[in-house]
Amino acid sequence: MSGPLAGNRIIEFAGIGPGPFCGMMLGDHGAEVIRIERPGGQLDPRDALSRNRRSIVLDMKTAEGLSIARDLCRTADGIIEGYRPGVMERLGLGPDVLLGDNPKLVYGRMTGWGQYGPIAHAAGHDINYIALSGALHTIGRKGQAPVPPINYVGDFGGGAMMLAFGMVSALLYAKTTGTGQVIDAAMTDGSALLTGMSRWFFSAGEMSDTRGENMLDGAAHFYDSYECADGKWVAIGSIEPQFYALLRQKLGLENDPAFDEQHNKAGWDTLKTKLAAIFRTKTREQWCALMEGSDVCFAPVLSMMEATLHPHNIERETFMEIGGAIQPAPAPRYSVSVTDRPRPAPMVGADGVDIIAELRDSRGD
Repeated sequence: MSGPLAGNRIIEFAGIGPGPFCGMMLGDHGAEVIRIERPGGQLDPRDALSRNRRSIVLDMKTAEGLSIARDLCRTADGIIEGYRPGVMERLGLGPDVLLGDNPKLVYGRMTGWGQYGPIAHAAGHDINYIALSGALHTIGRKGQAPVPPINYVGDFGGGAMMLAFGMVSALLYAKTTGTGQVIDAAMTDGSALLTGMSRWFFSAGEMSDTRGENMLDGAAHFYDSYECADGKWVAIGSIEPQFYALLRQKLGLENDPAFDEQHNKAGWDTLKTKLAAIFRTKTREQWCALMEGSDVCFAPVLSMMEATLHPHNIERETFMEIGGAIQPAPAPRYSVSVTDRPRPAPMVGADGVDIIAELRDSRGD
């Protein structure tokens, strides 16, 4: 693979969710990612999270499998694993062992709760991690239950992306100093970090600790989604005064004094009711014709299929066909570095023979 991370070898111990997403990120940007699979595992070529990999099957319950895994880690710049705390140590592949073999190694650890803490060994999922960090509390309508944001905030935003950033940071440090280290990436920590701006607003008295009462959580009439005449939806984000003025102009509300006090929360519910009625008078397509591309801060709320067909996404190749399915394209883009078109997830173990042969060559066997 080509890209800014070309020349870096990452060993990925197979897992689910955030670990594979991190591996995808590193592989998308040029790293060689070798995924160690358990016997009997399967990969789906339509799965974006498993693309850009080489695959080898190792039985980690055998001395031979563990020996090969350890040898692979000796050749690596970094590893990523997503087991509960202590599992890798019990396998004999903990940080002390692998960094002893390879002092430059970046040892990336992905967990929900972190490597230590009172509940570090408990099972959990995205919804639990973002609940503990306070992130889930902020998502939803006033007076209603918190809304799980799929698993975008914990697994991917607060987990995988943080681990990918940590891996690249530590790889740079290792290249400079020759010293590897362990990365403790916890989804509780990462999702807490994602609430940084909200906590600033809260500390400054500009945000309520009750969801659904604030500018960015659906309370404001100028920052929300509205249903159209055809049952489809549009999203409005007209925060700044000039964008809000343009919204009023497009909706014929320039002379309605009720809309003059944009940030008076006492009037938000009434103004939202008025906007909702207006947006129901036209179809989504008609609102797009009137507002899309303007400075209203407007966008249609597209389904996953519709998003692949939007002209902006088509021109930027935001989505591409890989492995028989539409997948998101690698991001971000670079002005100099060229990244290859992603390869679909391989068959499990497809590269095992070649990888073993390369290990033998490196050892001079």
